[in-house]
Amino acid sequence: MLGFLGLVFLALKAANLGSFSASTGDYVIKARFENVGGLKPKAAVRSAGVVVGRVESIDFDDKTFQARVTLNMDSRHAFPKDSSLKILTSGLLGEQYMGIEAGAAAENLVSGDVVSATQSAVVLENLISQFLYSKASDGGMVDLTKK
Repeated sequence: MLGFLGLVFLALKAANLGSFSASTGDYVIKARFENVGGLKPKAAVRSAGVVVGRVESIDFDDKTFQARVTLNMDSRHAFPKDSSLKILTSGLLGEQYMGIEAGAAAENLVSGDVVSATQSAVVLENLISQFLYSKASDGGMVDLTKK
């Protein structure tokens, strides 16, 4: 039984989901994205490579046809109101996470604020199809053997 619990603990730590610290005073912010790609709830929110929060939920807005992302930020890390959010990928095909880049405003984000400066996820399939479409519209063949 102890071995099983140890394996569960290690799996949670490896996935960076095993946050056993009782942080109080977290604040919740929201953002809208055109495309969240493979972003999932509980994904990390990082700034300078440090986890500063987690994705709490992802919903679809029927009026704007955008994804609404709710972030639970650690109160130890305050960010200016003009900070920007973007969806990034660990490695070429790794997991997706939210990156927050601090702005320069004098006031900080507080619970309930909506971040308007967002950049959607880059979807690899869309990039490949755009590349192939542009080559086809140029009338040229795609030669993958050229360097």
